[in-house]
Amino acid sequence: MAARRALITGVTGQDGSYLSEFLLEKQYDVAGFIRSSSTGHLGNVEHLRSRLHFYKGSLDDEMSIDSAMFDFAPDEVYNLGAEAAPADSFRRRVYTSDINALGPLRLFESVLRLRSSGKDVRVYQASSSEMFGAPAQVPQDETTILRPNNPYGAAKVLAHHNAHILRDGSDGLFISCGILFNHESPRRGMQYVTRKVSVGVACIANKVKNPPLNERGEPIVTADWKLHMGNLEAKRDWGYSKEYVQAMWLMLQRDQPDDFVVATGETHSIAELCDVAFAHAGLDWREHVVVDPHFVRPLETGPLCGNPAKAERVLGWKPQVKFKELVGVMVDADLEKFR
Repeated sequence: MAARRALITGVTGQDGSYLSEFLLEKQYDVAGFIRSSSTGHLGNVEHLRSRLHFYKGSLDDEMSIDSAMFDFAPDEVYNLGAEAAPADSFRRRVYTSDINALGPLRLFESVLRLRSSGKDVRVYQASSSEMFGAPAQVPQDETTILRPNNPYGAAKVLAHHNAHILRDGSDGLFISCGILFNHESPRRGMQYVTRKVSVGVACIANKVKNPPLNERGEPIVTADWKLHMGNLEAKRDWGYSKEYVQAMWLMLQRDQPDDFVVATGETHSIAELCDVAFAHAGLDWREHVVVDPHFVRPLETGPLCGNPAKAERVLGWKPQVKFKELVGVMVDADLEKFR
């Protein structure tokens, strides 16, 4: 029996890398869709270079999507590709919308064209808790009203609705949407707050002379060992990316497509994140964290807290790694990396 085939967009990101490892363990043949502008460095999947197939293209380029889709002919497609962290999307509204809203639609239509040739394909669409914006309902579940507070979330909503249209209408496309709440790991980009904090802690604890740059192109910690942050009262539901990719796969193993919230059901503020992360390295966060208006979003999202009851009941999925353990894993990894 031939191995099942999976095509992953955004394969070099944290989710794409963990999902690739997970699928390879299950004996899948895995392909990754990477940007045409890629310099050849494969980021989080560099160690898998010899085990993956790669296609260059972009979610704003229909021809490149079709080329990969028809050449590889996947059984499963995982659309994890996206542009910008939510906070960054305010600076790149149009491009973020093109990639995150119209990109999935281009991908869905490519799957439809492949299906017309006789190939049965199942699709996972990476929806997001950012679609909820500032919700009146806490916790949020699959029925919570969507009213995003940033361009990233708004684009994800359009993709989410188009997935429903293609799934529930006469096209009958198999698309399951994972409404994933914030999920982190040592492979997270430094433009995301959890990784910014863990890297900042490592650079301060290890007295790193040339720290990496933050999202403004400035050293992530200052010469007097300060970490500049935005709104410390913002609250998020943070889980472990390596666990969340398992839920993605489970969604595509069911007989019928559906939507699932993937979350821990717990919220923690950014102030709590700083407290736990700095304490893990024996530091007092109050001595090092500075609130900087430049890092405060124009419109805040949250409080975001997911209700994963449906995922547990239907998929048998339940998070195992708790907040403090996750933060410790990230800080330990960065203490080792930044010396």
